[in-house]
Amino acid sequence: MSTQETVLREFGTVEENELRLEPEKAEQVIDALNTDLAATYVLYHQLRKHHWNVAGAEFRDLHLFLGEAAEHAEEAADELAERAQALGGTPLAGMSALEEHAPVEPEDDDIYDIRTSLAHDLEVYGDIIESLRDHVELVTNLGDHATAEILREILVQVEEDAHHVEHYLEADTLVTEDALR
Repeated sequence: MSTQETVLREFGTVEENELRLEPEKAEQVIDALNTDLAATYVLYHQLRKHHWNVAGAEFRDLHLFLGEAAEHAEEAADELAERAQALGGTPLAGMSALEEHAPVEPEDDDIYDIRTSLAHDLEVYGDIIESLRDHVELVTNLGDHATAEILREILVQVEEDAHHVEHYLEADTLVTEDALR
């Protein structure tokens, strides 16, 4: 193993890119992508936490859904990071950087009943949906239509997963709030 360390690209810098998006515009797009990347990782870890800890009458369905939703978040994070890199930037990767840049608050490490956990997930989903919509508009105005398309595709999946969470939180369920008391 080499003991010599060479930084190939310093975080926060933007290099010329083969996609021919001007560096000033690319920097704004990369900042938006990194914001969405950080939020998506918060969501990913929260969904995994709930996937691991779900219990009760609807365990199997919720366990499977939360696992799939976490996979969707992981796939979105990969798309966001790869696009930031393609535009000459450096995607966020370190836990402290992700936490610092995330526009959403992660749930703490305590374990909650699944209705509370899903309500926390829905809150994060809502914040991410708003951010993605804002960033679609931003990158479109900057002339980066490919990034806008990537963000739109991610937005569709995020909205679909959020809609499923809404359904799980409906009152018509196998386990009612009265059963939780």
